[in-house]
Amino acid sequence: MARKSKKAKTKKIVRREYTKADVKELRAHSKARTPVAAIAKVTKRTEGSLRQKARALGIPLGHQR
Repeated sequence: MARKSKKAKTKKIVRREYTKADVKELRAHSKARTPVAAIAKVTKRTEGSLRQKARALGIPLGHQR
């Protein structure tokens, strides 16, 4: 019998569209100057995803100074 190689399990990428509510929440966080790491935890999205969406919407994000 042939042995099966043990591969490291990787997470499957699940893409979720941004709803109007998501965009409204992102705008509110931008106005409140919430750090991107905190927004990522709340929205369950990656920091990169949030930054890309904010850039597409033309709103500033990432106010950690």
